[in-house]
Amino acid sequence: MRREQVLRVCANHIITQDMDLQPMSASANTLIWTATDYAEGNGVVEQLAAKFKTADIAESFKKVFCRCQKIMDLAGADSTSASAHQMSRIQEHSRDSNPRVFLKVTADEEPLGLITIELFSHIVPKTAENFRVLSTGERGFGFKNSIFHRVIPDFMCQGGDITNSDGSGGKSIYGNRFEDENFDVRHTGPGILSMANRGQDTNSSQFFITLKKAEHLDFKHVAFGRVQDGMDVVRKMEELGSKGGTPSKKIVITDCGQL
Repeated sequence: MRREQVLRVCANHIITQDMDLQPMSASANTLIWTATDYAEGNGVVEQLAAKFKTADIAESFKKVFCRCQKIMDLAGADSTSASAHQMSRIQEHSRDSNPRVFLKVTADEEPLGLITIELFSHIVPKTAENFRVLSTGERGFGFKNSIFHRVIPDFMCQGGDITNSDGSGGKSIYGNRFEDENFDVRHTGPGILSMANRGQDTNSSQFFITLKKAEHLDFKHVAFGRVQDGMDVVRKMEELGSKGGTPSKKIVITDCGQL
Protein backbone atom coordinates (compact mmCIF):
# COMPACT_ATOMS: atom_id res chain seq x y z
CA MET A 1 0.00 0.00 0.00
CA ARG A 2 1.41 3.36 -1.03
CA ARG A 3 1.84 6.13 1.54
CA GLU A 4 -1.03 8.26 0.20
CA GLN A 5 -3.30 5.21 0.27
CA VAL A 6 -2.37 4.54 3.91
CA LEU A 7 -3.18 8.17 4.80
CA ARG A 8 -6.53 7.90 3.02
CA VAL A 9 -7.42 4.73 4.91
CA CYS A 10 -6.46 6.29 8.25
CA ALA A 11 -8.49 9.42 7.53
CA ASN A 12 -11.67 7.90 6.13
CA HIS A 13 -12.09 4.38 7.57
CA ILE A 14 -13.34 4.22 11.14
CA ILE A 15 -12.02 1.35 13.30
CA THR A 16 -14.95 -0.75 14.54
CA GLN A 17 -15.25 -3.87 16.69
CA ASP A 18 -16.37 -6.06 13.79
CA MET A 19 -13.30 -5.36 11.64
CA ASP A 20 -11.10 -8.46 11.44
CA LEU A 21 -7.59 -8.30 10.00
CA GLN A 22 -6.62 -11.59 8.37
CA PRO A 23 -3.44 -12.64 6.53
CA MET A 24 -3.83 -13.14 2.80
CA SER A 25 -3.54 -16.81 1.89
CA ALA A 26 -0.92 -16.07 -0.78
CA SER A 27 1.26 -13.90 1.48
CA ALA A 28 1.71 -13.83 5.26
CA ASN A 29 3.07 -10.28 4.87
CA THR A 30 -0.30 -8.99 3.65
CA LEU A 31 -3.35 -8.26 5.80
CA ILE A 32 -6.86 -7.90 4.39
CA TRP A 33 -10.00 -6.52 6.01
CA THR A 34 -13.35 -4.92 5.25
CA ALA A 35 -14.15 -1.35 6.32
CA THR A 36 -16.59 1.46 5.57
CA ASP A 37 -15.24 4.51 3.75
CA TYR A 38 -16.82 7.83 4.80
CA ALA A 39 -14.70 10.04 2.51
CA GLU A 40 -17.77 11.37 0.69
CA GLY A 41 -19.99 11.46 3.77
CA ASN A 42 -21.94 8.33 2.90
CA GLY A 43 -20.69 4.93 4.00
CA VAL A 44 -19.24 2.76 1.23
CA VAL A 45 -18.10 -0.76 2.18
CA GLU A 46 -14.64 -1.57 0.80
CA GLN A 47 -12.20 -4.47 1.07
CA LEU A 48 -8.71 -3.24 1.91
CA ALA A 49 -5.26 -4.83 1.87
CA ALA A 50 -1.89 -3.72 3.23
CA LYS A 51 1.40 -5.40 2.41
CA PHE A 52 4.31 -5.20 4.87
CA LYS A 53 8.00 -5.92 4.38
CA THR A 54 7.97 -8.86 6.80
CA ALA A 55 5.42 -11.07 8.52
CA ASP A 56 6.66 -9.76 11.90
CA ILE A 57 5.81 -6.18 10.94
CA ALA A 58 2.39 -7.32 9.76
CA GLU A 59 1.79 -9.07 13.09
CA SER A 60 2.95 -5.98 15.01
CA PHE A 61 0.52 -3.81 13.04
CA LYS A 62 -2.32 -6.22 13.81
CA LYS A 63 -1.54 -6.11 17.55
CA VAL A 64 -1.68 -2.31 17.58
CA PHE A 65 -4.93 -2.41 15.61
CA CYS A 66 -6.49 -4.85 18.09
CA ARG A 67 -5.32 -2.67 20.98
CA CYS A 68 -7.20 0.26 19.42
CA GLN A 69 -10.32 -1.88 19.19
CA LYS A 70 -10.04 -2.78 22.90
CA ILE A 71 -9.67 0.89 23.85
CA MET A 72 -12.77 1.73 21.81
CA ASP A 73 -14.65 -1.12 23.48
CA LEU A 74 -13.80 0.26 26.93
CA ALA A 75 -14.92 3.71 25.84
CA GLY A 76 -18.16 2.27 24.53
CA ALA A 77 -18.91 0.72 27.93
CA ASP A 78 -19.53 4.23 29.22
CA SER A 79 -21.52 5.31 26.17
CA THR A 80 -24.35 6.87 28.15
CA SER A 81 -22.14 9.41 29.89
CA ALA A 82 -20.16 9.93 26.69
CA SER A 83 -23.35 10.71 24.78
CA ALA A 84 -24.38 13.17 27.48
CA HIS A 85 -20.99 14.86 27.21
CA GLN A 86 -21.31 15.09 23.44
CA MET A 87 -24.75 16.67 23.75
CA SER A 88 -23.48 19.16 26.33
CA ARG A 89 -20.75 20.24 23.89
CA ILE A 90 -23.26 21.14 21.21
CA GLN A 91 -25.55 22.81 23.76
CA GLU A 92 -22.76 25.29 24.42
CA HIS A 93 -23.77 26.88 21.09
CA SER A 94 -27.38 27.30 22.21
CA ARG A 95 -28.86 30.81 22.48
CA ASP A 96 -32.37 31.88 23.50
CA SER A 97 -32.38 34.33 20.60
CA ASN A 98 -31.82 31.62 17.97
CA PRO A 99 -34.82 30.66 15.80
CA ARG A 100 -36.54 27.31 16.42
CA VAL A 101 -38.32 25.32 13.74
CA PHE A 102 -40.28 22.08 13.76
CA LEU A 103 -40.60 19.08 11.45
CA LYS A 104 -43.66 16.82 11.73
CA VAL A 105 -42.72 13.38 10.44
CA THR A 106 -44.66 10.30 9.32
CA ALA A 107 -43.63 6.84 8.08
CA ASP A 108 -46.00 5.27 5.55
CA GLU A 109 -48.57 7.86 6.71
CA GLU A 110 -48.26 6.75 10.35
CA PRO A 111 -47.20 9.59 12.72
CA LEU A 112 -43.68 9.35 14.14
CA GLY A 113 -43.76 12.64 16.02
CA LEU A 114 -42.40 16.17 16.09
CA ILE A 115 -38.75 17.23 15.85
CA THR A 116 -37.84 20.65 17.23
CA ILE A 117 -34.62 22.17 15.90
CA GLU A 118 -32.55 25.13 17.08
CA LEU A 119 -30.75 26.97 14.28
CA PHE A 120 -27.39 28.54 15.16
CA SER A 121 -28.06 31.86 13.45
CA HIS A 122 -25.43 33.61 15.60
CA ILE A 123 -22.71 31.38 14.08
CA VAL A 124 -23.93 30.55 10.56
CA PRO A 125 -26.66 33.13 9.82
CA LYS A 126 -26.90 32.51 6.07
CA THR A 127 -27.17 28.72 6.41
CA ALA A 128 -29.61 29.00 9.32
CA GLU A 129 -31.81 31.44 7.39
CA ASN A 130 -31.93 29.08 4.42
CA PHE A 131 -33.26 26.27 6.62
CA ARG A 132 -35.68 28.56 8.47
CA VAL A 133 -37.25 29.88 5.25
CA LEU A 134 -37.47 26.38 3.76
CA SER A 135 -39.24 25.29 6.95
CA THR A 136 -41.81 28.11 6.80
CA GLY A 137 -42.26 27.89 3.03
CA GLU A 138 -42.56 31.68 2.86
CA ARG A 139 -40.83 31.79 -0.55
CA GLY A 140 -43.37 29.42 -2.07
CA PHE A 141 -41.23 26.28 -1.74
CA GLY A 142 -39.74 24.30 1.11
CA PHE A 143 -39.57 21.11 3.12
CA LYS A 144 -43.30 20.42 3.48
CA ASN A 145 -44.20 17.05 1.90
CA SER A 146 -40.53 16.28 1.16
CA ILE A 147 -38.97 13.01 2.30
CA PHE A 148 -36.01 11.62 4.19
CA HIS A 149 -34.63 9.65 1.27
CA ARG A 150 -31.53 8.29 2.98
CA VAL A 151 -31.22 6.80 6.49
CA ILE A 152 -28.11 4.91 7.58
CA PRO A 153 -28.33 3.47 11.11
CA ASP A 154 -25.59 4.59 13.49
CA PHE A 155 -24.67 7.40 11.08
CA MET A 156 -27.32 9.86 9.88
CA CYS A 157 -30.79 10.65 8.47
CA GLN A 158 -30.77 12.74 5.28
CA GLY A 159 -33.57 14.70 3.64
CA GLY A 160 -34.34 18.01 2.01
CA ASP A 161 -34.21 17.10 -1.68
CA ILE A 162 -37.22 19.26 -2.49
CA THR A 163 -36.86 18.96 -6.27
CA ASN A 164 -36.06 15.31 -7.08
CA SER A 165 -36.69 13.45 -3.78
CA ASP A 166 -33.80 11.06 -4.39
CA GLY A 167 -30.67 12.94 -3.30
CA SER A 168 -29.80 14.26 -6.75
CA GLY A 169 -31.54 17.62 -6.43
CA GLY A 170 -32.19 20.50 -4.09
CA LYS A 171 -32.83 24.24 -4.12
CA SER A 172 -31.78 26.96 -1.69
CA ILE A 173 -33.35 30.36 -1.09
CA TYR A 174 -30.21 31.85 -2.67
CA GLY A 175 -30.51 29.88 -5.91
CA ASN A 176 -29.54 26.31 -6.67
CA ARG A 177 -26.29 26.35 -4.64
CA PHE A 178 -24.54 28.53 -2.07
CA GLU A 179 -21.10 28.56 -0.47
CA ASP A 180 -19.84 26.91 2.73
CA GLU A 181 -20.33 29.63 5.35
CA ASN A 182 -17.91 28.30 7.98
CA PHE A 183 -17.06 25.12 9.88
CA ASP A 184 -17.20 26.52 13.43
CA VAL A 185 -19.76 23.94 14.60
CA ARG A 186 -18.41 20.39 14.78
CA HIS A 187 -20.19 17.04 14.43
CA THR A 188 -19.58 16.17 18.09
CA GLY A 189 -22.46 13.80 18.72
CA PRO A 190 -26.02 12.75 17.83
CA GLY A 191 -28.63 15.33 16.90
CA ILE A 192 -26.39 17.69 14.91
CA LEU A 193 -28.07 19.36 11.92
CA SER A 194 -25.69 19.72 8.98
CA MET A 195 -25.73 20.49 5.26
CA ALA A 196 -25.45 17.65 2.77
CA ASN A 197 -23.41 18.59 -0.28
CA ARG A 198 -21.65 17.38 -3.41
CA GLY A 199 -18.32 18.98 -2.59
CA GLN A 200 -17.08 22.42 -1.66
CA ASP A 201 -19.63 25.28 -1.88
CA THR A 202 -22.51 23.12 -3.20
CA ASN A 203 -25.09 23.61 -0.43
CA SER A 204 -28.77 23.66 -1.41
CA SER A 205 -31.72 22.37 0.62
CA GLN A 206 -30.43 18.91 1.50
CA PHE A 207 -29.49 18.32 5.12
CA PHE A 208 -28.84 15.50 7.55
CA ILE A 209 -29.17 14.80 11.27
CA THR A 210 -26.34 12.86 12.89
CA LEU A 211 -27.03 9.71 14.90
CA LYS A 212 -23.59 9.68 16.54
CA LYS A 213 -20.35 11.64 16.62
CA ALA A 214 -19.10 12.12 13.05
CA GLU A 215 -15.83 14.03 13.27
CA HIS A 216 -14.80 12.83 9.79
CA LEU A 217 -17.43 15.25 8.44
CA ASP A 218 -15.87 18.30 10.12
CA PHE A 219 -14.53 20.90 7.65
CA LYS A 220 -16.45 19.15 4.85
CA HIS A 221 -20.06 19.81 5.86
CA VAL A 222 -21.46 22.97 7.47
CA ALA A 223 -23.17 22.09 10.76
CA PHE A 224 -25.69 24.75 11.72
CA GLY A 225 -28.13 23.50 14.35
CA ARG A 226 -29.21 20.83 16.79
CA VAL A 227 -32.23 18.73 17.66
CA GLN A 228 -33.63 20.44 20.75
CA ASP A 229 -36.56 18.07 21.25
CA GLY A 230 -37.68 14.93 19.44
CA MET A 231 -34.48 12.93 19.27
CA ASP A 232 -36.68 9.93 20.03
CA VAL A 233 -38.43 10.60 16.71
CA VAL A 234 -35.06 10.67 14.94
CA ARG A 235 -34.26 7.30 16.55
CA LYS A 236 -37.55 5.89 15.21
CA MET A 237 -36.44 7.03 11.77
CA GLU A 238 -33.09 5.33 12.33
CA GLU A 239 -34.87 2.01 12.90
CA LEU A 240 -36.30 2.28 9.38
CA GLY A 241 -32.90 2.76 7.75
CA SER A 242 -30.52 0.34 6.06
CA LYS A 243 -26.82 -0.01 5.30
CA GLY A 244 -27.49 1.14 1.76
CA GLY A 245 -29.49 4.10 3.03
CA THR A 246 -32.91 3.24 1.57
CA PRO A 247 -35.61 3.45 4.29
CA SER A 248 -38.02 0.53 4.68
CA LYS A 249 -40.92 3.01 4.83
CA LYS A 250 -41.60 6.35 3.17
CA ILE A 251 -40.58 9.00 5.72
CA VAL A 252 -42.32 12.31 4.99
CA ILE A 253 -42.19 15.80 6.52
CA THR A 254 -45.94 16.42 6.50
CA ASP A 255 -45.74 19.79 8.21
CA CYS A 256 -43.03 22.24 9.25
CA GLY A 257 -42.60 25.84 10.30
CA GLN A 258 -41.12 28.26 12.81
CA LEU A 259 -41.99 28.20 16.49
